Amino acid sequence: MTRKQAREEAFILVFEKEFNDNSIDEILELAGEVRDLVPDEYISGVFRGVYDHLSDLDHEISENSIGWNINRISKTALCILRLAIFEMRHVGEIPVAVSINEAVELCKKYATPDDASFVNGILSTVAKKL
Repeated sequence: MTRKQAREEAFILVFEKEFNDNSIDEILELAGEVRDLVPDEYISGVFRGVYDHLSDLDHEISENSIGWNINRISKTALCILRLAIFEMRHVGEIPVAVSINEAVELCKKYATPDDASFVNGILSTVAKKL
C-alpha cells in the first residue's frame, strides 16, 4: 500500500470514529472484518495519534479558523484537518508540503471545493507557525 493509500485509509478511520463510540481497537478490528484492512504502522500510528492529541488538534484548528466555530466545520474537513495537523506536527519523515497537498486532495475526493480551499488556508497558516 502506498503512503497516499495509507493516508486515505487513516482518514476513513478517523471519519468513522467521529460517528461512533467504539474504541480505536474496535474500529480497527471492524475495518479488518468489513474492508479487509490490514493497518500498517503508519495507519495505526496516525489513527491512534489523532485521538491521543485530539484536544490539542482541535484547539489548533479553532485558533486558525478565524470566524469559524469548530462545530460549524464539516465533519469531513474537520477529520482531514485533524489528520493533516497531526501528521505535520508528529510524523517527521513527511514534508509539511506533502501533508498539505494530500489533505487538499482528500478534500477534493471526499468533500467540496470550498472545503478544499478552507483546509488549504488553515494548513498553510499552521505550516507558517512550525
